[in-house]
Amino acid sequence: MEIIKNALGQSHHLIRSVVKPGDIVIDATAGNGHDTAFLAELVGSGGKVYAFDIQEQALQQTRERLAGLKLLDRVELIKDGHQNMDRYVAGKVKAVMFNLGYLPGGDHRIGTRGDTTVAAILKSMDLVEVNGIISIVVYYGGDSGFEEKDRVMDLIRKIDHRQFTVMKTEFVNQVNCPPIFVCIEKLY
Repeated sequence: MEIIKNALGQSHHLIRSVVKPGDIVIDATAGNGHDTAFLAELVGSGGKVYAFDIQEQALQQTRERLAGLKLLDRVELIKDGHQNMDRYVAGKVKAVMFNLGYLPGGDHRIGTRGDTTVAAILKSMDLVEVNGIISIVVYYGGDSGFEEKDRVMDLIRKIDHRQFTVMKTEFVNQVNCPPIFVCIEKLY
């Protein structure tokens, strides 16, 4: 049994501790739908998940996963960039999840980018309610993600500590650019 969870495991642990039935949440990067389904289970039938992706392939895979789990009725799938989330979500949300990088099994040339991700994180900081969290798993390495990682790390260092608590966890003895976990909690 692993005591120290990987970046995604840490993300799920913290999200699970905050999100309750009836909450409204955002999956900023739907991908293959794993996190969308995870969030849909947490919010229950009275909650809502807004899931964003720019690729129809990702949204279709997410739709199929949710339909198979009978969770589709609590999710709104949106084909748009996460930097535009404020166009679709009007009120406050309990949590926002990001898994940066490209669609697993997809085209590595299509993925999240530093400028749009930074814009999306800033919008998330406005949308998230007090004591809500923003979870960011930063995948980078190989052929992509380095510029985005640098932009995100630069942003989080500048966040006002009086309004948000920011935590960064990374594995320092693993090879091949292990994912970095960032969690932002809104204090007021």
